[in-house]
Amino acid sequence: MVEPSPTVAFVCVQNAGRSQMAYAFARRNLDERELDATVLTGGTRPADGVHGNVVESMAELGIDLSDRTPREVTVEELSDADYVVTMGCSAEDVCPAGWGGENRDWGLDDPHGEGPEKTAEIRDEIRRRVGAFFDELEAEADGEANAAEGR
Repeated sequence: MVEPSPTVAFVCVQNAGRSQMAYAFARRNLDERELDATVLTGGTRPADGVHGNVVESMAELGIDLSDRTPREVTVEELSDADYVVTMGCSAEDVCPAGWGGENRDWGLDDPHGEGPEKTAEIRDEIRRRVGAFFDELEAEADGEANAAEGR
């Protein structure tokens, strides 16, 4: 029996900084590791655009966020997600009781209005956490594959 691929939601209030960076690093991890998962991002009160300093910081790593638009995350998306990762942005209007999966709050500083050095520091922490999270997903997938093969 093949397990369905997990859905991971990266959520913040404005969906204009931390959650956009996490989503971009998640997409990169999926491609590099050839993992099967669905990732999405959204906010409870989305901004008009991704913060300029975030776009610049991600561009330093060859990731273009200039065409990304913050979007509102839906209750349905959250209830269908296996993992909901909030960014420490006190999304108080999103009640985790309705979420279908595991919730993790990363407690990250907001890069909005920060200078290049602080933004890069936040970006690098997000990259590290996303990598560690996908290490977990990869280990789970390997464990399930081994169990299915009777190892």
